[in-house]
Amino acid sequence: MKALRVEFDGDAPRLRTDESMARRGLVTTVSAPAGTAAVVGWAGSVRDRPAGARALLAAFARPGHLPPLPTGDFAAVLLYRDRVLLLRDRQARIPLFIKESGGRVNAVSTSARDLGGTTELEPRYFCRYLTGTMAQPHSELSPFAGVRRVLGGEVVELSATGRMRHRVTDRTLDTGGPPGPVADGAGPGQELRRALEQAVARRLGRRVACHVSGGTDSTSVALLAARLLAAEQGDGGDLVLLAGRYGRGELAGERPYLDEAVEAVRRQAPGVHPVIVDADDVADFDDFAQHAGDADEPHAHAFRAPFWSRLHAAAAELGCDTLLTGCGADPVVDANPFRLHQLARSGQLGEMTRQARVRSAASGQGVRDVVRAHVVRPALPLATERVTRLAHRGTVLGGLGHFTRPPWLLRRFARAHGYRAAEAAESRFVFGRAPEQSLYDAANYLAAPDPLSWRRAPRDGFFLSHPFLDPEVVDMMRRLPADVTFRPGRPKALLREAMADLLPPGIRERTAKIPFNEPYARGLRSHGDELIDLCRSARHPLTTEMFDLGLLCQAVREARLGIGDSHSWDRVNASLALVVWLEGLRTGQC
Repeated sequence: MKALRVEFDGDAPRLRTDESMARRGLVTTVSAPAGTAAVVGWAGSVRDRPAGARALLAAFARPGHLPPLPTGDFAAVLLYRDRVLLLRDRQARIPLFIKESGGRVNAVSTSARDLGGTTELEPRYFCRYLTGTMAQPHSELSPFAGVRRVLGGEVVELSATGRMRHRVTDRTLDTGGPPGPVADGAGPGQELRRALEQAVARRLGRRVACHVSGGTDSTSVALLAARLLAAEQGDGGDLVLLAGRYGRGELAGERPYLDEAVEAVRRQAPGVHPVIVDADDVADFDDFAQHAGDADEPHAHAFRAPFWSRLHAAAAELGCDTLLTGCGADPVVDANPFRLHQLARSGQLGEMTRQARVRSAASGQGVRDVVRAHVVRPALPLATERVTRLAHRGTVLGGLGHFTRPPWLLRRFARAHGYRAAEAAESRFVFGRAPEQSLYDAANYLAAPDPLSWRRAPRDGFFLSHPFLDPEVVDMMRRLPADVTFRPGRPKALLREAMADLLPPGIRERTAKIPFNEPYARGLRSHGDELIDLCRSARHPLTTEMFDLGLLCQAVREARLGIGDSHSWDRVNASLALVVWLEGLRTGQC
């Protein structure tokens, strides 16, 4: 989706922005004596996007001065007289790509497809993509040869004619920063409450939708938004509560919690508009060819797009300009399980064993399972997965984890295009040298994949935004010791403490949610034959060069029977999305 494009074909760059997105406030362009800034998304505050764009332009006006990037969901191009800066925030929600050859950038765009055109594809990208669902946002490669991604938290400086000068990443630029001071005697729960409230406040637009599922996370965001809007408006009439409701099956068990959440928000903001969308007729993989094929690059979570599309459409009809979710709370505000790895690495084996036993009792897992998942696997991720695969021979999906080569990815293609290097890079990203720190970076990409929001933005008028993944919230939680966040048998204990005065009792005390497995299983039952036919009829040359389509079809059949687990099903979903995306390229539909 081409929100902006910069071309370098003369002495000065030429900037073009999408007029319809500019009218809806999704692209903001400001000019000053120093230059021009075009910002897709928002920097600083959703409500005053022009002020955020002007602040970016002023902050980077002095050559050689690289200040911390502000909080926001944005990609920006800053045009000065003697240089051009390309920026993305650390959370990397809004894409930005460059087309480069010979050290010179020819064009910049928010669309890889726009820059790629009819150029050849980049096979290394597809190896990177197939290592896991987090690969896309933090990999420099794009699907098209010669087109590179500007990374999250990165500042790229070009000359006025497009000559590449330098790139600075978030490893050297401190983005976000810790929260400001709180009142004397404030505890961690109060700090979290303040940081989360400020994260919500930054994301409030003219009319705000909050996704509410009846869980602790989304309900907390909706309650804070209701309090803030009620304080401004009196009744919170510009708040929309958006929920998908199931009347039958396992997910019907979530309905009492959803009703309780809506009533709790109404107590804070009587004028709120609940929009409850019946979702019984929605299944994963509905219209899969459209959702997976009509995308700028392969979308691993396209199978879940039908549910989110229905909710997005309801919010768009009411004129919402922001949609807030509870995505990211699980890894950010819950006790960090890789604390066990840290204890083992520092030689505190007795304390590690004690904490592993406590976690085992609280989770129902065996101590060995806890240690294997949170100590052994982070230390030796690839070796652990390969051993697991050997122990689960007999099916295509048995033992297939995050990184190891799926059997349907042909060995010769994987060897020729760097799959081994890709799986090593992905495992380092997920676990890193300090897995307890890498968890937060990985969670940012895993918890909130929203290419669907990006693709639908021109018609909907909003992007999704995720307060729990705000840099201030993440940085604050990073600083807390493990004993503050870990309460056996009580997940997200600190969040419950922070929201104790607002969360209704039923939601505050619940410790588990019904998983979203039923729509997935129903979708495979309904569309399994169709998915297999899509694979069999695939004609893009790269599909047959890359995949053993017979094995991929067998993997779909096994997933349909419930064989495997969420990790292996993710690998199937991503591969199916890639097959459909390549067919879209071949036929010119995407």
